[in-house]
Amino acid sequence: MNRQDPQVDLSNCDREPIHQLGHIQAFGALIAVNADWFVGQRSANLEDMLGIEEQVEVGARLSQVFADKAFERLRSAVAALVDPDQVERLFGLDLMGKGQLFDCALHSTGAYTIIELEPHVEGDVSRQIGLLRPIMARLEKIDDTGRLLQEAARQLRASLDIDRVMVYRFHEDLSGEVVAEAKRDDLEAFLTLRYPKSDIPAQARELYKRNRFRIISDVNATPVPIEPGQTTEGDPVDLSMSTLRSVSPIHIEYLQNMGVGASLSISIIIEGKLWGLFACHHYSAKILPYSQRTSAELFSELFSMMLERALYRERDELREAGRQVHNRLMRDIAAGTSLSDSLPTITPVIQQVIPHDGASVFVEDIYDSSGSAPNEEEFRAVVPSLNSAATSKILATDALATLVPKAERFTDRAVGAMVIPVSRTPRDYLVLWRKGLTQTVLWAGNPEKPVEYGPNGARLTPRKSFEAWQESVEGKAAPWTQGELQVAEGLRVTLLEIILRLTDEAVQERAKAQAQQELLIAELNHRVRNILNLIRGLISQSKREASSIEEFSDIVGGRIASLAAAHDNITKGNWSAAPLRDLVETEAHAYLTDSQERLNLTGPEALIAPEAYTVMALVIHEMITNSAKYGSLADNSGQLDIKVTKNADGSLQLDWKESGGPPVKPPTRRGFGSTIIERSVPFELGGEAKVEYKLAGLEASFRIPSRFIEWTGVTGAASKSSKEEVMASNGLDRLPETVLLVEDSMIIALDTEDCLHELGVNKVFVESSVAGALDLLSKQTPELAILDYNLGKESSERVAEKLVEMGVPFWLATGYGEMADRLEEIGASGLLTKPYGKDELVGILGKLGSE
Repeated sequence: MNRQDPQVDLSNCDREPIHQLGHIQAFGALIAVNADWFVGQRSANLEDMLGIEEQVEVGARLSQVFADKAFERLRSAVAALVDPDQVERLFGLDLMGKGQLFDCALHSTGAYTIIELEPHVEGDVSRQIGLLRPIMARLEKIDDTGRLLQEAARQLRASLDIDRVMVYRFHEDLSGEVVAEAKRDDLEAFLTLRYPKSDIPAQARELYKRNRFRIISDVNATPVPIEPGQTTEGDPVDLSMSTLRSVSPIHIEYLQNMGVGASLSISIIIEGKLWGLFACHHYSAKILPYSQRTSAELFSELFSMMLERALYRERDELREAGRQVHNRLMRDIAAGTSLSDSLPTITPVIQQVIPHDGASVFVEDIYDSSGSAPNEEEFRAVVPSLNSAATSKILATDALATLVPKAERFTDRAVGAMVIPVSRTPRDYLVLWRKGLTQTVLWAGNPEKPVEYGPNGARLTPRKSFEAWQESVEGKAAPWTQGELQVAEGLRVTLLEIILRLTDEAVQERAKAQAQQELLIAELNHRVRNILNLIRGLISQSKREASSIEEFSDIVGGRIASLAAAHDNITKGNWSAAPLRDLVETEAHAYLTDSQERLNLTGPEALIAPEAYTVMALVIHEMITNSAKYGSLADNSGQLDIKVTKNADGSLQLDWKESGGPPVKPPTRRGFGSTIIERSVPFELGGEAKVEYKLAGLEASFRIPSRFIEWTGVTGAASKSSKEEVMASNGLDRLPETVLLVEDSMIIALDTEDCLHELGVNKVFVESSVAGALDLLSKQTPELAILDYNLGKESSERVAEKLVEMGVPFWLATGYGEMADRLEEIGASGLLTKPYGKDELVGILGKLGSE
């Protein structure tokens, strides 16, 4: 608004207390009587209305003026008045006994009773009351509050046959807004207009709570004075509950500037408070019969109850939406994603229950924002002030700069703030921002329409009132409602729970990682010492066998190479059991490069535990070396047969037989190699070893106890039998040949892989990242997949999408039960809740077999 425009103070627009205006409107009459039923006051047009030729003297009894029957009905109505704000109505009353009917309204004020009279419209009462039932039935079917208000305005306009009906709502700051409107098509719209609180003064608001109805039938009519101007006690009569009382001349001027000829205001009362008004405008004079106004007043009372029920339903829906936000956050953020990384995901969810224009997250000294929000430098400038607030209380303000002056820097983007603390020290925050009201609310009418100026200035028009409102709210945002604050408090508790959980998990993970690291260091130290001791022993013993430096070097080099190869095999699987076949083939490769058919290895495939693998590596190395020097591998004609057998107790039997080579003679002296062959397995493993030097070729047998052996299958018919035994023992009809396991925890991955192997799955592909899994799926098509949903800072949803595309069934593994409601959305066959083990994997394989 141009500050040089004439200004008008409307805070006391009636110029005198609103209940003391000593005039009434011209279409009615008023009588004030004391408790003794003498005439006390009357309007100047009373005689004209009643057809009395001579003026009634003050002090005359009503019984001398009104017919006996009418007088008795009036007396009964007055006797029914028990509440100060109660109004009794009489319709079609023949006051004078001359057949002229009147509608009467009676109420009490102090020692006086006010009787208001209006001409009666024949048959209108029943018709008006009858219209209410279909109107209310139609409104009952509407659930949405906005649509309910709009339809109520439309129905009221139709029933009153009036040019414009607006629903005017009061906000927390007592400013008003047009939230619904029904009008003639040729009229400009007032919908969404905002008005300052001064447009309807405080005393007027109080009166609207007591008297739901206010009518102006003709803004250009001359009001009629009340005679005499005072009661017999010398006080002005209280007209608070009168429907005929006149209104402030400034309000009349306001309506005249708008071109309004008649107006009607009907209060909407919710929980005993003035929620808003039905503001009705007609652009010519219009007298609504008292019966029609009574029907409209009854409509207001019924509609207020209906709206109150709808608002309660909205609050319940808001609370339910708050619970859904809690569940969504617990599912998505508690799964391991940081609050900052989750900002793009959670703000649209919060937006549904707490409308805002931007959001900021400040957690562990890291800042991130979205939408209309301050930048990092601007936010850090206000953090010290935010830290001075209570640690467990939400700060909600529609003008942050009034509390924190440094917030002035970003008022062009964010004015209002809801600051939600999500930790204690150091302080972390989720902040929701709102733009200024003048940035988000626009004038709905024609800004080019000429303004008419009255004696009180240009303020008294809708557009000028709107400008005054804009000026009054400059630098303010829409206030945060009580319902939004309740949802925000639930959100604060949710975020605290999530962050505490993540913090606890992080502490536990760090402790677990430290313990694991200490264990690995201790294990590494132990293994290194064992290896050093073993090599020292090898060197010491080998010196006794060698006759030269070159021979010594060859002997030691071969034995160390054998140990190295063995370690390569067992460390490839993260220090897990390794195949015996690989050990034999690695040692024999140096001597049988071009003649692999001279080695015949038969029997079931067995995995040997790491602690036994290095022992067998030295034994096999010595056996192969001796065969290459003195036995069947010493020339080009010999044959080496190695047979592996699974004994009844699960132990491994290895039978060694050489043939076709040079004649064999027992050694004349026992060297270190012979000691390794004959004593390592019994001494180190508690097994058996037997060596026979036969002329046709060396024969030996070794038994390795079952605790060092894992049987993975057998060749030929034996393999089928073993697999069927495993499946039968676990109640499985079918096993997948290949399984993809996506898991970022090494321990869980190893345990799951071992369980799947034990159950008979031949190949398990283990990946710890989305990229690794997708790369493998580009080359392999597993029959089944198990996906850990949370992989560090990423989820496995992209892997899930690829598996769905390939038609591969998969199960989701997670530590949070909240994922159960997303299985169908993601396409998973089921949920594995951590921790899980062999029994749960059997359940998955069983379901796979039944599909």
